[in-house]
Amino acid sequence: MSHSLFTRRVIFLIRAIPSGRVCTYGLLAASAGNPRGARQVSRILHSCSETEGLPWHRVVNRMGRISLTGSSRDVQAGLLAAEGVVFGPDGGLDLDRYLWVPSEISFS
Repeated sequence: MSHSLFTRRVIFLIRAIPSGRVCTYGLLAASAGNPRGARQVSRILHSCSETEGLPWHRVVNRMGRISLTGSSRDVQAGLLAAEGVVFGPDGGLDLDRYLWVPSEISFS
């Protein structure tokens, strides 16, 4: 399967998120070259996580919350907790503490 340049960049960035850290859909999209592509990142996660071996659980929304629902939400929370990520009583996490920013990665 041939991926678009944007998809390849997103996959590369998701793979680069360190254990115990998270990144947001929007930050991944912007870093991969499409500041308005957060929904595309979600699509990429859905379609490529298994085949590409992506640490999908390290991607959260801009509020530091898990966007998934039901048992998938519980799985993601469990995987993050196993990496040392602590959620607050409101269900969110401290982005000041856990956010990974791909600022030093350049595709040019």
